Amino acid sequence: MTVETALPISDFETVLTTTRAVRRRLDFDRPVEESVVLDCLRIAVQAPTGGNAQDWRFVLIGDPEVKAAVAAVYRDCFEEYVARPLAAAGYAAPEVRGRLDTSPAAERMLEGARYLADNIGRAPWLLLACATRPDPSADLTASGTVSAVYGSVYPAVWSFCLALRSHGLGSIITTLTVNEPERVAEILDIPDGVTQCCLLPIAYTVGLDFKPAPRRPLDEVLFRDGWGRTGV
Repeated sequence: MTVETALPISDFETVLTTTRAVRRRLDFDRPVEESVVLDCLRIAVQAPTGGNAQDWRFVLIGDPEVKAAVAAVYRDCFEEYVARPLAAAGYAAPEVRGRLDTSPAAERMLEGARYLADNIGRAPWLLLACATRPDPSADLTASGTVSAVYGSVYPAVWSFCLALRSHGLGSIITTLTVNEPERVAEILDIPDGVTQCCLLPIAYTVGLDFKPAPRRPLDEVLFRDGWGRTGV
């Protein structure tokens, strides 16, 4: 059986190399069974967590009105932190485009980001990944704190994405709403001392034929026994 027709996708390497950040190919019109999402979350929380603290928390959002409210925050953040800065920089001006990454891939990514901002509320489910903090006053700008907080959450988040892929679903890790955490907290009744880490739309994908992405050769990104000492 091929990857295009076999579900669940059981080949480990295929799942690892073809789990993509999905924007345009999320099927917003096909319902997703809650049981499938919960199965993927059960897999996700098996990921390692610092000190076995298990300090991640997840808010699964399926109510249409709540989704719409969170989606409105996402759209506002896209306009404020993506669209307006690019417009202010004169992204469309030829002299500026020459200084920015305007490759076809970058253009497609930006178009996909706009599409997702306009449609994220249509996803059958949204998942907000959070981290609890024993000390709510801890300085999240301190490198050690950042590493501890996010380092415990993102392994589970990525395991969730892999589990979705194996079941024929897709997602993308988004962080725009963390720019406006107070608004999201008000919508979802999130208490103080909780760090919002990322928001993921959840939907079946249009087709399963995702491929490994073009990446730099390993010898360009791997150093040996010290920075700049290359050789694979």
